[in-house]
Amino acid sequence: MKTRSVAVALATIALAGALAACTPTGPGVASGPSASAGGSAAGSDPAHPTKSPSPGTSASPTPSPTSTPVALPTDCKAILSANVLSQLGDTPLNSPVFGPSGVQSDGSLICIWADPKADTTSITTTISRRYRGEALDMLNGLVKTEGFSCYTPDKGTRCEKEWPDATYPVTDGRTLFWRDDVLIDTKYSNLSPNGYTSSIVASIFGS
Repeated sequence: MKTRSVAVALATIALAGALAACTPTGPGVASGPSASAGGSAAGSDPAHPTKSPSPGTSASPTPSPTSTPVALPTDCKAILSANVLSQLGDTPLNSPVFGPSGVQSDGSLICIWADPKADTTSITTTISRRYRGEALDMLNGLVKTEGFSCYTPDKGTRCEKEWPDATYPVTDGRTLFWRDDVLIDTKYSNLSPNGYTSSIVASIFGS
């Protein structure tokens, strides 16, 4: 009987180990584009066994600090440098002729630099909250279906494309920048000040 009891105990331990090895990653663990080299999966590490809590202490994990969301801007001029503003010159800002502009009900900001008397010269920027999954899906879609080029400056992701205007002999384009759940989306036609998007990024993120 003693031998049979030992055998049953060993079988139970082996089964428990097999089940633990098959446990899937929890739904709360996000997967990035690629795993970093040298990273280790969550769980126990035989080389560094978890210490048992000492008597009188709680075994509950310490909660991670919650990051503060980056604030969306509320002033179209304040987000631009003096150099960019000088390039815009006397171009009117947020004329009601072009529809909604300024701070919107969802907290986003729309800035429209355009002269109502001009046929096509304009630059429109929308700054909104856009979370990682949705933002990256959108940017990847622009690359795959519309031929945008993307790179990663200023700790974010920037995608852009230019093309000839369909009616006038000018250049149109679109530039998007995403970082920390904030999307800066700019569409322009015959008006593209040097350093425009970089100026907005520096204003919002500080670096």
